[in-house]
Formats: sequence, structure tokens, C-alpha cells
Amino acid sequence: MFISPMLLETAPGPFSHSDYIFEPKVDGHRLIYSQKSGDIRLYTRHNNDCTRQYPELQLPFGSDIILDGEVACADPTTGLNDFEAVMSRFSTKQDSKIQQLTRMLPATFAIFDILQYKGQDLRKLPLMERKAIQHSITLPSPSFGIVPHIEGAGEDLYAQIETMGMEGIVGKRKDSQYVSRRSKDWLKVINWSYADVFITGYKKTEFGWFVAVPDTTGRMRPVGIIEHGPSTKHKQAFRGVCQQLITGEDKNNVYLEPRIQARVKMRNWTKSGLLRIPVFDRFIV
Repeated sequence: MFISPMLLETAPGPFSHSDYIFEPKVDGHRLIYSQKSGDIRLYTRHNNDCTRQYPELQLPFGSDIILDGEVACADPTTGLNDFEAVMSRFSTKQDSKIQQLTRMLPATFAIFDILQYKGQDLRKLPLMERKAIQHSITLPSPSFGIVPHIEGAGEDLYAQIETMGMEGIVGKRKDSQYVSRRSKDWLKVINWSYADVFITGYKKTEFGWFVAVPDTTGRMRPVGIIEHGPSTKHKQAFRGVCQQLITGEDKNNVYLEPRIQARVKMRNWTKSGLLRIPVFDRFIV
């Protein structure tokens, strides 16, 4: 049984408050674990069944249950969660490859909420009551874990997360009920990385700025597309300058001399040298 997950709003920055608990933000993909009449199903936040991709998570609890959390894979060299590794697991559909990756890139289900248990719907209970029930259950294997939390001290936790290079934190109101929509009762604070890039073109039909950085020879190396962040004023300023820099175009895109420089915030650099989820921050002049 799939339950649409509760989604996060974004806080402007780290904060501390006695009405909140704070958890490390797990860098994986959302997973709803459902065990009903002994049948185990795993779903993404968009209700895509991904049960077969994670054989190590197809293990039963003592009673029927629905859990919310993140599935993640750890980088064996750093111990940090590796988003690209879990995306590799998620995108693999061939049985032999699934078995191979299960050995090479074992997944962990990091649980942070319990929605149903022993036939009871728990979503209207306050978060801390749900947490108490969650902590009382026996986990079926070391592939399952419970996300730790602290009360009140969000800024202290964020400082630790920042030092360790992890993704961020989540603050949750202690009395929050579980609702299947985005809610200000759950707030994320992302530990952004920053990079300076050159804008080398743009899309014609939908918004998107192509960006690049100089490689070791001084040539521009494409690193991604900015699709979020700039205000109307930023876009107007860009349009006012870019017409003088056009070097060519095709059916979908216009290409520019790399003269306009911008700072972007992002989750991190991918292993292939691209910006992960770049967001425009400001122009560099």
C-alpha cells in the first residue's frame, strides 16, 4: 500500500527551537516501505514500485507496517552517502545486474517515520508519539536503521553536518501530524556548496542557462544547466547583455561568448564533474 509522503519546506538557514527535533538529512531517495498481509512493496515518493531493485530490503517485520525514510548507499572510502550510487541501484532493472550491485553497493533503509503498524493508522498522532512506536520495533537486518534526532539544538547539529560535508538537516515540529503534502512543520536546511561558472548559452523555449568552467588548458568545459534561482530582475539584466555575446544558435538553443560569470549553489560536484542541482545565486561583476 502506497501513502504519498509528507514533503519539506525550505528554511532560510539553520535554527534552534525547543518545539522541534532535528535530524541529519540523508542523501538518498525517498522510500515508502509497505508490508501488508506479509507482502512487501517499496515505493518512491512518486508511487513508482522499486521493490525488485533492493533485494536486501525485501525483509519482513514482525507485523504489517508502513514506514517512511530514505534508501541510501555509502561510499566505502569516505563513509558518506553516495547519491550517484543509490541512483545507479534505482535505475538498474536487469536481475543479474541487480544482484551484482547488491553486493557491490549495498543499500540501507534509513527510517524516520512510521505511518501504520499492526493495522492502526498512526498519521494523526504527534510526531514524538510516532517516534516512540518506531523505536520500539525490531529491525529485520542491519540493512535497516533509524535516523537519529536531537531536540532543540538545530544550529549545533548543522555545524557538525557542515564539518562532515553531509547534505543538511531537517527540523520537524514535535507535535506535527503526518500529512501527504508539503508542510512548514518539516523544514530542510541544505548544506550548499558554491561554484563560480560562466554562462555559455541559453534555451529558447523554456528557461535554462548553460554553464561551464575553464579546464586546465583554459578551454570551457560544460558543467550543467541553471534552471532555478534567478529573479525577474536577474533575467532582465541577462537579456540586456547577452545579445552582444551571441556566437551561434540552433533549433533549441542560443550560444554565447563566456563573458557573463555567475555564482551558483549546488549539492555537490558529481563524479563526472557536473554540478548537482545548480541554483543561481548571483552575478559576479
